[in-house]
Amino acid sequence: MNAQINQRLDWTPNPGLAELPTVSPEDHRYGMRHFALGVTVITAAAGGRRAGLTATAVCSVTADPPRLVVFINKNVQASELILTSGALSVNVLAAEQEDVARAFAGMVKDVHGEDRFGYGHWSALQTEAPCLDGALANFDCRVIKVFDESTHHAFLCEVLATRERQDGAALIYLNGAFRAMSQVPEA
Repeated sequence: MNAQINQRLDWTPNPGLAELPTVSPEDHRYGMRHFALGVTVITAAAGGRRAGLTATAVCSVTADPPRLVVFINKNVQASELILTSGALSVNVLAAEQEDVARAFAGMVKDVHGEDRFGYGHWSALQTEAPCLDGALANFDCRVIKVFDESTHHAFLCEVLATRERQDGAALIYLNGAFRAMSQVPEA
């Protein structure tokens, strides 16, 4: 058995469910709109090039070791740079950074590629991946495994450095719109 594969090879799907049809992509997207998700900008750099995109498909995997999983469409430039560099940064946006989210989501007319980095101020932590100054949190990561999942790569990452701020509301995405989510006071 290949030691690099950590999939449960002794498990098989329920054969009674295998023949059931899935929902349509449209129905799936509509249902997912009801998840209130934190907005991030995923960035990478390699060979003097930088790329990034707005994403909500980020999840903590474990705290010990510190790992995240990030899902990126295979057809975006950032995916190529992540594969080349083996690193990425997850930048968790604050409510006042909606302009950054829109730029990296391709929602600002005539702003593409490197021009997106004109929104916000950028620095680096451990890797070359750009980290947004003033984000609620930055996670600078090395990629340790890549999974091929249909239209996306799932990048399993170990966190090498973090930076955070203690104030500000989070930027979330819900029902097709960006929204501010105020911090709840501690009880």
